[in-house]
Amino acid sequence: PVHLVESGGGSVQSGGSLRLSCAISGYTYSTYCMGWFRQAPGKEREGVAAIDTDWTTSYADSVKGRFTISRDNAKNTLNLQMNSLKPEDTAMYYCAVDPEASVCGALVQTTGSWYGMDYRGKGTLVTISS
Repeated sequence: PVHLVESGGGSVQSGGSLRLSCAISGYTYSTYCMGWFRQAPGKEREGVAAIDTDWTTSYADSVKGRFTISRDNAKNTLNLQMNSLKPEDTAMYYCAVDPEASVCGALVQTTGSWYGMDYRGKGTLVTISS
């Protein structure tokens, strides 16, 4: 079975940085589109960033210019570098994989769903203090 485990969350002050990683096992890593979602307390889940199999990246407007998604095929990991963090970035962050798509950039425009990404981790908590 496909297994995703996020790490790298924590508490930092506004303006700080964090790097989230997602270890992926159980399938041919480089074949599928992958992304990051987040859900803040009391808010709907939202798509944050996506990376297609051809390495095309997409970002939600709220994180564009501050977050960078990347994939390391050799290590079977998905990463999210987060810079210039703001209190409104506080949320549980989840990585997810779509086993049936090579393109999934539109997930950054979604709220309240997993955009059909059937495999996801349990999340890692990011807390940003002002």
